[in-house]
Amino acid sequence: MSQVEVPRGRTCSRRLRSVALLTGGVLALPTLSACTAGDDGASARPPAQDIAAAGRGSLADGGTVRWAVDSVPVTLNAFQADADATTGRIASAVLPALFTMDERGRPVRNPDFLESAEVVEREPQQVVLYKLNQQAVWSDGREIGAPDFLAQWRALSGKESAYWTARNAGYERIERIERGDSDLEVKVTFAKPYADWKALFTPLYPKDVTATPAAFNDAARTRLAATAGPFRIGRIDRKAETTTLVRNPRWWGERAKLESLVLAAVPRAERVAALAAGELDVAEIDRSAADRIAYAAKDAGRGGRPLAHGPGADLAPSAALLSWARANGSDASAAEAARATRERTAAARAAYAKEQSALKGFRVRKSLEPAYTQLAMNGESGPLADRRVRQAVARAIDRKELAESVLVPLGLPADPPGSHVALAGQPAYKDSSGVLGGLDTEQAQALLADAGWTPGGAVPEEQEEQAAGAEQEKTDGQGAGAEQSDKPGGRDASVDPAASDEGLYIVGDDDKPAADTRAREAGRADTRVLAPAPAALLQSLAIREQARAVAAGPDAAGTSEAKGSGEGVSGAYAPRGTAAPSPAAAGGAVGKDGKPLTLRFVLPSGPGSEALRSVGGKISAMLQRIGIRTEITKVADESYFTDHIASGDYDLALYSWPASAYPATDARPIHAKPRPASDGSLLVEQNYTRVGTDYIDQLFDQAAAELDADEARDLIRRADARIWAEAGAVPLYQRPDLVAVKFSLANVGAFGFETPRYQDIGYRKDASPDGAGGAEGATGRETAAG
Repeated sequence: MSQVEVPRGRTCSRRLRSVALLTGGVLALPTLSACTAGDDGASARPPAQDIAAAGRGSLADGGTVRWAVDSVPVTLNAFQADADATTGRIASAVLPALFTMDERGRPVRNPDFLESAEVVEREPQQVVLYKLNQQAVWSDGREIGAPDFLAQWRALSGKESAYWTARNAGYERIERIERGDSDLEVKVTFAKPYADWKALFTPLYPKDVTATPAAFNDAARTRLAATAGPFRIGRIDRKAETTTLVRNPRWWGERAKLESLVLAAVPRAERVAALAAGELDVAEIDRSAADRIAYAAKDAGRGGRPLAHGPGADLAPSAALLSWARANGSDASAAEAARATRERTAAARAAYAKEQSALKGFRVRKSLEPAYTQLAMNGESGPLADRRVRQAVARAIDRKELAESVLVPLGLPADPPGSHVALAGQPAYKDSSGVLGGLDTEQAQALLADAGWTPGGAVPEEQEEQAAGAEQEKTDGQGAGAEQSDKPGGRDASVDPAASDEGLYIVGDDDKPAADTRAREAGRADTRVLAPAPAALLQSLAIREQARAVAAGPDAAGTSEAKGSGEGVSGAYAPRGTAAPSPAAAGGAVGKDGKPLTLRFVLPSGPGSEALRSVGGKISAMLQRIGIRTEITKVADESYFTDHIASGDYDLALYSWPASAYPATDARPIHAKPRPASDGSLLVEQNYTRVGTDYIDQLFDQAAAELDADEARDLIRRADARIWAEAGAVPLYQRPDLVAVKFSLANVGAFGFETPRYQDIGYRKDASPDGAGGAEGATGRETAAG
């Protein structure tokens, strides 16, 4: 399924699932002291991976797998700004990864490269001692050792500006690197404590790549001097758009089952045809492609009967009869046109049937991807700069309904994520959504009213006076009701739910955007880096107390409850005495100073983004119920992120973030408060909502420096609680991971959190190396989407 995912600054400390710009979710209200919905890393289970797992002994030796990717890598250096998902996949197959991810998204030592790695000193400085596998060598025969660590640190420390690096997180904390008691020991001393030290030196590049700026910046873009993995780079063919990986003859670990692995750049819209044509063996796909493979499996027993789906399948018998009659009628011109149409339909049916026959050899491996889709609210300016309005938007959204609309049809669990910094099953995960509160349209309307957005506020004062006069006339029996309802500026027009289309602008459907949209775009035209949200006006007592209690820890939360917040449950509430709009006004447009509350909702327009547009439409309908209008603007996929998300040209948007095993490092820039730059602009890092606080930054900084894992985890969870309170973004659902895999292949598919073991991917012995055939009792879930 196509989703929008934002590129991360550091693309190499974890397995990348998809970092291309466009690569193609029932909340309880606990008591104040509980602070969350109760799920944490110890109790929540991640979805099972689906890779047709099989033991190495049951796999044949040899064969090639052709794996679809989004692009030929622009660079082979994963630490450069333009490194993409293909760069990451290549790096994980050909370079050392000191730590990999397990099925719960936890970093685990990779025994192929490390015998041990641990913190051996904490005072006066943190010291980590790496003991390397004595068999570990580069492809040129040289031992992997301290010189490689030293060169990579110097390149990524940020102290030498000649190196073009995307990010130096963690490396800037290192003070020195030295050889240990032997050549197989590397001692790393930190100037400042670093909790996420396991994220460093993965991937590890040979010193030939990192020793000089020239090698790092230029040479490593197209060629690696040496590698050290189960595979090595055989050839990059930019004309054919393929990258071929072949077995590494110097690999000391378990020998790769495959002879070669070909990463082929194939657009997602063309992958079904490529699978059917035998040009691909593995490909991430969207729901429509998954449905076709599911149909192919079901149609295997039809015995040659016509397919009940595909081109012309929905043609009614009466329409088919009429088509035949026209093709055989006396009107020669009409008959010729009808026959041509029937021939095109027949050819399309034949081609479709041929593809479906070939697709019977594939299965859809499905799980949840370690990434979540969120509703982002731009807090730079306008109504969403007020935290109460953001909270109202969040409380009007039924996250469970949205998650189910995307995931239930695929047969996947549909529990909305309860954290911005981790996913269910990860150690840092804790459902803190209760801090903000669940679906409650009445409270959402009350929050809007407290912020000054009321049903009456959408009507200009002079028109409201006229409407009031007309109402008085009606009351006195001197006016006609029909006359009052016909007034263009009358109150009925502003609250009529049927008038919701007035607040909708879809690019391409109308060439006259709303005036306030033009004004907003003009105001953004000269913006280089947008400012963070200004301080909101008065905030509800309950939400402030809730967030403060969470940030201070369980003890403080208990104290707060003892003092009595007066609410008894967590969530965002308007101050006492703030009345929600009357039921009669529900669904009408709210406004302030005569202007309706209208938000510009930017969505991608590409053929693979149907699910995002569907979710966007549902969100618009939910917001309409509390009086918020949305203008849906569809933009080209290639400009969606760069021209809109990153630049801040949106009010509402949908995009995704991948999960990380190192949230203190990786989540911080996503939620960092924007800071002034030396040129007077503001640096937003990766916080495209422009919503952040100093305290959230402090919690992340403390977690990054905390070597006690339990204490660091608590700090991360407290930071997440504050993020929920600010309501800059609302996690909606974990992304589905649908992978078409040739039926005879094992140990490949929807991996979930776990890092792939490329050396274990192979064809089952009961199938030939080219993938034909295969037993019907393959391991793994064989059902496809649908």
